[in-house]
Amino acid sequence: MSTNHSNSLGLQEGLQTKKPSTDASSTHSHLNTKGEHMRLFIMAMLVIPSTALAGWSLYEIFLPNGLTNLEIAQLGLGLTLFAWLCMAFWTGIIGFVLQLFNIDPLSLRKKQCAPDQDSPLVQKHAVVMPVYNEDTRRIMVGFEACVREIMGSTQAEQFDFFMLSDTRDEQKAEAELRAWNRMTKRLGQYASHVFYRRREENSHRKVGNLKDFCERWGANYESMIVLDADSIMSGERMLDLARRIEQNPDTALVQTIPMPVRQDTFFGRFVQFAAHLYSPMLATGLSFWQTDSANYWGHNAIIRIAPFMQHCGLPTLEGRAPFGGEVLSHDFVEAALLRRAGWQAYLLTDTTGSYEEVPSNIVDYAIRDRRWVQGNIQHLGLLKVKGLKTANRLHFLFGAFAYISSLVLFCMLALGTADALIRATSVPDFFVSEYQLFPSWQVARQDMMMVTMWGTAALLFLPKLLGITLALIKRRSEFGGAFSLLKSAILELVMAVLIAPLMMFYHSYFVISVFIGHSVKWEAQEREGRKVPWSVAFKHTQIMSCLAVTWGVTTFYYTPSLFMWLLPVLIGMVLAAPIIRLSSSTHLGVSLRNWGVFVIDQEVKECMALKRLRVAMNYFSISQYKAEVPALPDSLWVTMPEQALHQKPLPMQGIQQQAA
Repeated sequence: MSTNHSNSLGLQEGLQTKKPSTDASSTHSHLNTKGEHMRLFIMAMLVIPSTALAGWSLYEIFLPNGLTNLEIAQLGLGLTLFAWLCMAFWTGIIGFVLQLFNIDPLSLRKKQCAPDQDSPLVQKHAVVMPVYNEDTRRIMVGFEACVREIMGSTQAEQFDFFMLSDTRDEQKAEAELRAWNRMTKRLGQYASHVFYRRREENSHRKVGNLKDFCERWGANYESMIVLDADSIMSGERMLDLARRIEQNPDTALVQTIPMPVRQDTFFGRFVQFAAHLYSPMLATGLSFWQTDSANYWGHNAIIRIAPFMQHCGLPTLEGRAPFGGEVLSHDFVEAALLRRAGWQAYLLTDTTGSYEEVPSNIVDYAIRDRRWVQGNIQHLGLLKVKGLKTANRLHFLFGAFAYISSLVLFCMLALGTADALIRATSVPDFFVSEYQLFPSWQVARQDMMMVTMWGTAALLFLPKLLGITLALIKRRSEFGGAFSLLKSAILELVMAVLIAPLMMFYHSYFVISVFIGHSVKWEAQEREGRKVPWSVAFKHTQIMSCLAVTWGVTTFYYTPSLFMWLLPVLIGMVLAAPIIRLSSSTHLGVSLRNWGVFVIDQEVKECMALKRLRVAMNYFSISQYKAEVPALPDSLWVTMPEQALHQKPLPMQGIQQQAA
């Protein structure tokens, strides 16, 4: 008997205690899609010709003087890179059109049907926050803010809250308990709805943490809203997610767009502003082609527990890293497994009520990306999993290529430099055959070079310009007005150009290190703002800057025209340490905010959830009394079966029929 089926009867028996939320055969989903089978075909018809046109322009540049091996390699890498850029470009263009005309990306109507707000919740739902060696103040204040958002609603009795601690640091674990005891006293009678569990062994990291929750208490709940340690969600958003799950019986996952907030450093505010400016448009385009096969980003989403337990038990992959071992970026895989079993997954493209925090400086941002690089590259080995939907395979592929593209670009620049240096240091041969009467002059297709340059610039920057235009038309008040939006957008474009070479270098290094077998520890990330010391900035940039200086001096001496083309890349790499240092400044970030630069909607009009968080951060304290280990609800143990990825999954109707 396969692993998929071996524990299915026990799982179904354990889940019988919950009444099915709705009869799927008699209720129509409020999350409707139209023409979903044509969406990927439309994208292919846009992306393939665009990529072919870009590849043809490169070919025309190289062809007149005969294709060398270096140019053939550049052409191959260029086609790959242009395919990636064209997919992102058309996703942005479609998102712009749909947002401009207020068209829902799923139903292609003016407005997607919202859940019935007057309908009371009939099922129990859990809100879970997995934590690992986090700052006690931040997680406790954020957790309590979410609890109080629900406490004030009429549906408060339908929710339970769990803090699932994997903290290994004993001092932090003790601080968590002391803070927890103090918090429950403040919550009064509603404290019976909040629970704290610390695992003695944090096996399988976050995957094991959530699995432990699901196996012990998952059968008591219809769904779980998964928060990250830095997540904040409004009560309206959590209630909306719960209603969508109850009123859409064929949906197992609804992902929101977590918007960055609470940033004070210049870099953090730059990332935060860019996300608020471009995310609605890009997410709308993404939702258009992925339809009911949305991705899962690991947090700020709601998951129906029964299908999650039935289909998302992750095995240890065969082989060595990067493709073997434990599944690292588990969220992509879990969404794909739910979808291959027939359950639907959706992305909500409105950005209200769902928030997160981002690393405050480039060093911490790169450290976080290093973990994601390893997890996303592992997905390439999962492309062969049986029964995956095309959209989910694209999620795997694009998630990995988001980082591999940096290495592809770096290799293209290196090969182009090598080719130019060879030509500059070699005596040209104008007579390539023995009986040639006239010389073969070297031809430079300046016209095609300019067309290719401007075409590439359009692929890179036109979606940004459209995002700015869309914000000016529809959301300029959210950014402090049109003038504030424009000056912020201009500075964002300059900053994006400056840091792009840094991230290209870091991602290239990370990809190479993953492929040669270097693993990384998945530790808690730095979440609060900090100014990067000069010593740390130079430590993380010295190789990059030395390479850029050597690269620049060599090309300037032998081929000045190439040096001018490379100058935008070289400037960022040479000035990497000052960029890292200055962009981590809190003083600079706050000053710009006071001048109306990088203002976001939650600074113009703060929602209650974030206000609770901001105020409580200033008054947080930990009890001095010895903490007591809080009681936990009774376990209804149901084993979560491990999936056999080479076999078909159980059908989605299995649990519903058994429960009925």
